[in-house]
Amino acid sequence: MAYRKTTGSSDARLAIRDTRYAMLRFLTSGESHGPSLFCIVEGLPAGLPISLDEMNADLRRRQTGYGSGGRMKIEQDRVQITGGVVNGKTIGAPVGLLVENLDYKNWQNKVTPPQTIPRPGHADLAGATKYDLDDLRMVGERASARETAMRVAAGSLARQLLAQFNIVVGSYVTEIGGEIADLPDIPYAERFARAEASDVRVYDEGSAERIRQRIFEIMQAKQTGGGVIETVALNLPVGLGSHVHWDRKLDGRLAQAVMSIHSVKGVEIGNAFANARKLGTEAQDEIFIEHLTPDPSPTKRGEIGGTNEFVEERGDWGNE
Repeated sequence: MAYRKTTGSSDARLAIRDTRYAMLRFLTSGESHGPSLFCIVEGLPAGLPISLDEMNADLRRRQTGYGSGGRMKIEQDRVQITGGVVNGKTIGAPVGLLVENLDYKNWQNKVTPPQTIPRPGHADLAGATKYDLDDLRMVGERASARETAMRVAAGSLARQLLAQFNIVVGSYVTEIGGEIADLPDIPYAERFARAEASDVRVYDEGSAERIRQRIFEIMQAKQTGGGVIETVALNLPVGLGSHVHWDRKLDGRLAQAVMSIHSVKGVEIGNAFANARKLGTEAQDEIFIEHLTPDPSPTKRGEIGGTNEFVEERGDWGNE
């Protein structure tokens, strides 16, 4: 499949909602303290311009932020494209991505005794039991959140593809450690910009200071804390997903993808949790024929006919 930029045209909008064009998938490899992490991204069309600077900027975003763990100070993630991109453009082949683990040199010659005590809240015990492993470290090395570096790199490729159709995906923090942020009703683009400038990714500065203090208290207590993120996709065409097949439903695919992230334990589309306590007529989306879009208010379901407004992620944010 060749890529042709036809931003704004009906052909372009149809292309990205056709399931034949929604076959992106990725596979990651590598351990937390191994030589490197690797990823294969399959399904990108040929001719898509790729910016390494944008990919590395996304990787930097992952490593910054108030309260980040010590590992973030060791790694300086920069992605290498090992295949699928020639002269700055995709060629239709799978794209190979590699990120080196700088901490590897601190471990490569160490002889460490087997880890035999499982950690609560980790995959150690279940993974070792399933694969009959004597060293729990072999589970933790792969189950580590370090793996998300490759998800960020793969996601950056997807972001660059979506940008060609004027689709924007952004996010911001709404709660950490039980401290809930105020959420002024301002345009999403402004929310994203303010969140980018915040070291806790909270777009309201007064709330950011409260949450920063809460993170400090958690760190002083040598604890980790949970949080909530809102992720918003703008300018989506109507008809993404499917009402025909269970495994192509947009809500289901979003939930599965988000729940696969380490420590995420809840996904909400729109105000789904609050809507569970409402009558049906109070939770339904309004339809505006002139725009053919659902009501953008976050008080509704946020999904209709295959489109969505935002996904809320809930989970515990521990160190890698």
